[in-house]
Amino acid sequence: MNLQDFEAQYREAIAETLNELQATVLLLAEVQNKISIIGNSVQNLSQRVEEFIAEQKAE
Repeated sequence: MNLQDFEAQYREAIAETLNELQATVLLLAEVQNKISIIGNSVQNLSQRVEEFIAEQKAE
């Protein structure tokens, strides 16, 4: 293997690794968004349950 081949393989490996890293970052952003949505849903559900319990106790 000469220097040019080594450099080409190096550049290809770096490009592939950076592409994988970028894809991972995008997936992480999606996961963070889903976690936020789920957290909001749980919070809303919890609030509704608390309100229902308070109404039942008032009756």
